[in-house]
Amino acid sequence: MFDILGAAIAAEDPVALATIVAIDGEAPGLEVGAKILIRPDHEPMGTLGNDDLDRVVVRDTRGELAAGTTGMRHYGPNGEARQEEVAVFVESYAPPPRMLIFGAVDFTAALSRVAKVLGYRVTVCDARPVFATTQRFPYADEVVVDWPHRLLDKVGPELTVRDAICVLTHDPKFDVPAVIAALQTDAGYLGAMGSRRTTDDRNRRLREEGVTDEQLATIQAPIGLDLGARTPEETAISICAEIIALRSGRTAQSLTNTTGDIHT
Repeated sequence: MFDILGAAIAAEDPVALATIVAIDGEAPGLEVGAKILIRPDHEPMGTLGNDDLDRVVVRDTRGELAAGTTGMRHYGPNGEARQEEVAVFVESYAPPPRMLIFGAVDFTAALSRVAKVLGYRVTVCDARPVFATTQRFPYADEVVVDWPHRLLDKVGPELTVRDAICVLTHDPKFDVPAVIAALQTDAGYLGAMGSRRTTDDRNRRLREEGVTDEQLATIQAPIGLDLGARTPEETAISICAEIIALRSGRTAQSLTNTTGDIHT
């Protein structure tokens, strides 16, 4: 098990180890130190000593690994929720997912804050140095002064399905090249902000640049779930909720699939 763990870490492949670190009270079959190794697209290796506990811990550990987070979880002896008898420490070895936010606007400040709560490594990018400052976006891990498509030329090949790209610029000279570059990456989420008129105009411009209808269908635009959001903070939550829904494969009402006024 430890050979596989070490090899995965060395290769920078996502891997997590769940270990029982404490048992309080009766827990037949369980022992402190029992471990399960979790890798995406692989069967779990090891056992904590109880099939039901294994099932719940594997589920939760996959969630921790997807977020790139490490922490303590507590269960009953058979995996019961809201019980404290069994303490399991989950160690995730994975870089945090990335969120690239294009456009130094008020919505960006709110989105970077919510994204950090969800465990993202946040990059804010805008070509205008007067707006793209660390003072305006203190929650961002980095603020880049550059054209969005030029940044994607550099980091795009590194992006995976765990990562998200949010285009909030509202300006064709920024967002059209950014969306075209984003479509060439493996990012799991691509959303673009704007009214329905802005979205239609952007789609027209994208088609003129050779973007296909199949590619357009992968863009979440207007961005976010139809929550009736009005403030930047509410909009940030609607965007992150849409990212979670798409990642988990759940059905949720996206603005992309609705009609009428966005704020009604």
